[in-house]
Amino acid sequence: MGCLQIQLGVICSVGIWILSEAQLQAAQAHQTWKSPLGLTEQVTTINPESAEQYSKPLPYRLKSTPILLAAPENFNPDLRLPPSLPEPPQNSSPPPLPEPPQPNSSPPTTATEAKTPDAVLESIHTDYRYDTDNFGQTNFFLEPTVQFRLRNGNKIFFKTGFNFFEQRGVESITNFPLQVGWQGKIGQVTLQTAAGVDVFNRLPTAINLNVKVDAPIAPPRVSSSGRLLSAVIISGNLEQGPHKSNARTLDNQITVWRFGPDLYWQIDRNTSLFSSLRLGNYNDGNSEVQSFSRLERKFGQFSLAANLFTWSYDRDLERTSGYFSPPDFLVYNGELAWEGDIAQFLRCRLAANLGRQRLKGEFDNANTYQTRCTVKLSPSIEADLGYSFSNVRNQETSGSAYGGNSFTGQLRVKF
Repeated sequence: MGCLQIQLGVICSVGIWILSEAQLQAAQAHQTWKSPLGLTEQVTTINPESAEQYSKPLPYRLKSTPILLAAPENFNPDLRLPPSLPEPPQNSSPPPLPEPPQPNSSPPTTATEAKTPDAVLESIHTDYRYDTDNFGQTNFFLEPTVQFRLRNGNKIFFKTGFNFFEQRGVESITNFPLQVGWQGKIGQVTLQTAAGVDVFNRLPTAINLNVKVDAPIAPPRVSSSGRLLSAVIISGNLEQGPHKSNARTLDNQITVWRFGPDLYWQIDRNTSLFSSLRLGNYNDGNSEVQSFSRLERKFGQFSLAANLFTWSYDRDLERTSGYFSPPDFLVYNGELAWEGDIAQFLRCRLAANLGRQRLKGEFDNANTYQTRCTVKLSPSIEADLGYSFSNVRNQETSGSAYGGNSFTGQLRVKF
């Protein structure tokens, strides 16, 4: 019995020593090791500021500005192609191991199996825009867009709305747009198509369509924090539809085809270049060429940009067709902007553009002042509110001063 007690004491002492050593090693490993899930989240997390920076719409697309015209008064940071940033994985944890089959258990029936839905409601965006000027012209746009994600990752969207156009000497016009679109990827190329009709209260129904193809020339490089470091993306655009410039243009049933390329170049993490070219053909026999270039440099919350816009038409048909059609129009300006968080739920941007415009060989000042705020109502609901004033012409004023006001907004609901 004495020998047995001694042997048991030795065994217990060795066991306690082994357990203590194992716990010490486990504690040291826990301090110096991160789980694969943590590392994955660190690499794939996208900076909200960076994600917001490259998710804004282009003014000449039917989004925030539902006008096919890339007019110079749209000088703002939204005039750039948003490159596709990598999406965080839906679930980084490894799949659970299958449970061993239980005795006397039958395989599940197809009626009880979970099925992936063919389409899932992803978001609802409602765009708002109210434009006025000092010559009695008013344009109002209210257009909601419902977007679904398909099982294969593609997207479809349905767009409708209510638009109103009013102008001196012309009976007001009401417009109800209807459009169905699809977006998908073919390899590295992103394709988006949309088609629909525009229904008017006193005009014939018109067809509208647009096609956009994005292709990366150089694959985007993104930092571990989600900041875009470099990218070169080229896109082709084709648009057709009623020329929603004003009530007189719609009353004359002017439609336009526009096509041309866009180039977005992220030179480095703080410098970007956007350039666009559009060729247009009108059903009244007129044609146009317009180009836009923007070079921007960020300095923390501040940014400096240089903008250049050129616009020329084959013929000046403003008196007969109703739309601004200068034979030679040039606008260049510089922009100083600030953007930052005022509160946890409020982010705002202030910008001022100072430059010159040339029309019919005569130069004049070209100034634009803008403000925009984003209010985050909840993790899935946020809204944009904006205002801008510009004296850049979008109609012939016979030498009189021009001034235009724009109130814009967008309500976004994610599901």
